[in-house]
Amino acid sequence: MYLYLLGLVVLYYLYRWVRELPRVSDKSNRYVYITGCDSGFGNLLAQHLDKQGFRVIASCFTERGEEDLKKSCSSNLTTTHLDVRSQDSIAKVAAMIRDTVGARGLWAVVNNAGVSVPSAHCDWLTLDDYKSMLDVNLNGVIGVTLSVLPLIKKARGRVVNVASVLGRISASGGPYTVSKFGVEAFNDSLRINMAPFGVKVLCIEPGFFKTQMTSSEVVCNNIKMLWEKLPQEVRDDYGSEYQQKGLAAVSDRLANITDTDLMKVVHCMEHAVAAVRPRTRYSPGWDAKLFWLPLSYMPTCVSDYILQMKAIPIAKQIE
Repeated sequence: MYLYLLGLVVLYYLYRWVRELPRVSDKSNRYVYITGCDSGFGNLLAQHLDKQGFRVIASCFTERGEEDLKKSCSSNLTTTHLDVRSQDSIAKVAAMIRDTVGARGLWAVVNNAGVSVPSAHCDWLTLDDYKSMLDVNLNGVIGVTLSVLPLIKKARGRVVNVASVLGRISASGGPYTVSKFGVEAFNDSLRINMAPFGVKVLCIEPGFFKTQMTSSEVVCNNIKMLWEKLPQEVRDDYGSEYQQKGLAAVSDRLANITDTDLMKVVHCMEHAVAAVRPRTRYSPGWDAKLFWLPLSYMPTCVSDYILQMKAIPIAKQIE
C-alpha cells in the first residue's frame, strides 16, 4: 500500500517536472521590468535573465547600483532609477517603459524591492514606522504593478510578486509581516482579476536567505535604535537585560537559519518569468518547505506554542 502511494507521489513530481520544462521563445523581444536591483535577488535575477537573452529593465535605488549592474551585464540591459515610495518616480519609469516596449507590451514585472527594518515588537513601534515600511513593501508593489498593468495585459504577460513565508504566518512583530500578508492578498486578488486577460500572476515566498535584509548588523542596529527611543516605562516592562539577550538571540538565529544560496530564489523567479507553464506559488528554501509553510497550516494554539518556545523572558511576567 505504502509503495503504491510512494509510486504515485514520484509519478506526480515527475509529471510536474516534465510539464514545467518548456520555456518561452523569442526572449530577445520580451521585456522584463525588475525592481530592487541594487543587490540581492533583484541584482542576480537581472544578470541571470540578461544572460538568457531577455531585454531587462532593471530599476535601482542608487546610482552605484546602476553602475555596478551595467558593468556585469550586456548592452541589452537598461538601468533606471526608481524610488517605489514616490508616485512621480513610478510614473516616470512607467512612461519610459511604455516608450521602450511599444506595441509589443511588457512581458513581465518582478516586484522585488523591499526593506526589513524597522522591525521589532509591536509596542516598540509607532504608526510612522508601519507607514514607512508599507510604503515600500506593499504600496510600492501595488503602485509599480498598476503603473505597467496595461502593458502587461497587452503582452498577455506576467506579474511576479516577491512576498515571504512571513506572509503566511506572522512569526514576529512589526510591519514586515503585515506588508507581506498584504502582498499575498494583492497577489491573490490580482491573479483572479487578470485571468480573463491571459495574464499570469505568480508569487515567490522565500524562506530566510542571507541578504542585506537579513544582515545581523542591519537587524541589530535597528533593535538598538528602537530600544533607545523607547519610553522608560516600556523598557521596564521588558527588563534591563532584554536588549542584550535579544541581540544575541537574533545574531545566533540569523547565522543558523539563513541560506547562503541565493540562486534558489533566483531560479524560482526565472521560472515564473520564462516557463510556458509557471507555478502559481514558489517557496524556495528548505526552511520554507519543511517548517514555515507546515507551521502556517497548524492550529493557532500549536503554532503560537512553537513560536514562543524560545522567546526571551520579560521582566514583568503575568502571575
